[in-house]
Amino acid sequence: MDDVNAIVAETATRLFRDHIDHALLAAAEGGTFPAALWRAVEEAGLTLAMIPEDAGGVGLDGVAAADLVRLAGYHAAPLPLAETMLAGRLIAGAGIDVPVSPLTFAAAGEGFGPVLQRVEDGWRLKGIAERVPWGRFAGAVAVVADVAGETFLAVAPTEGADVSHGVNLAGEPRDTLAFDLLLPENHVARCAVAPDALKLMGAALRSLALAGALDRVLEMTAGYVGERVQFGRPLSKFQAIQQSMAVLAGQAAAAGGAAHLATDALAGNLSAVNIASAKIRTGEAAGIAAGIAHQLHGAMGFSFEHMLHFYTKRLWAWRDEFGNEAEWSRTLGAEVLRHGADGLWPFLTAA
Repeated sequence: MDDVNAIVAETATRLFRDHIDHALLAAAEGGTFPAALWRAVEEAGLTLAMIPEDAGGVGLDGVAAADLVRLAGYHAAPLPLAETMLAGRLIAGAGIDVPVSPLTFAAAGEGFGPVLQRVEDGWRLKGIAERVPWGRFAGAVAVVADVAGETFLAVAPTEGADVSHGVNLAGEPRDTLAFDLLLPENHVARCAVAPDALKLMGAALRSLALAGALDRVLEMTAGYVGERVQFGRPLSKFQAIQQSMAVLAGQAAAAGGAAHLATDALAGNLSAVNIASAKIRTGEAAGIAAGIAHQLHGAMGFSFEHMLHFYTKRLWAWRDEFGNEAEWSRTLGAEVLRHGADGLWPFLTAA
């Protein structure tokens, strides 16, 4: 498996480096889907990374799948790769055939999102799913729904949905999908993942992507201050710059360490404490690092022609998706209080 993991990582790195440049990122931010890159990613089998081998997938373990999500963040890949990987695993896990197309996911149930109901001819999915990642470009949505106390997964084609376009700060699609569909029996099955678990999974994906993007921001900034000459010497020789770089490097390292807590989520171990901790720390690092990177790049970093803004806008956008630091801090604080004073130290050491 180690050989397979290495091959997948090498393949992804090569594809991203060969295809992703300023022109592609700018076009994606303007609403153009990078179809050639997506075809290459599909042909390489990366979209099947989290699907078990006996279901026709690659069957990567949680660590390798997490590394792939982190690589996509490092390259600012404007694709629903993480969403397709997760949706594919959910669909395959429910015993449903996985569509060959970009995929995404959404939660449903009483009180939020669309509602899934059993009807005479099969199943009916009706209602609105808001800010669905890459909704307009997805061929289908894996909808996890609570139906009379049981959890079901429905594969809902987007062709039959009314799509209202939206974007996040980085220009990535976050669309509203209005469903009113009749789904056949073979598009719906019982699922082991509850609707509220999708938020944990999404937060884990964004934590890993944030860590990858932070690695790239650190690399870009270190390169810039090492090359830029001011008053006869590189910026990196100035003590104030060195101090700022040390803070930036520390934030990237802390985010990378925290993101490892989210890795188990891709193997099915949904620890709310670990994922909350990962999302809090990577989000905090994103805010600090983006400010330092722009400060050290000066006016150059704010120009559209430079690559930096593609990364910092993702840092700012991803830190808010699937819960920001404040929201996850409340979750983590509630868990600490639940353990009480006598349980605090065991709680901390167990983590």
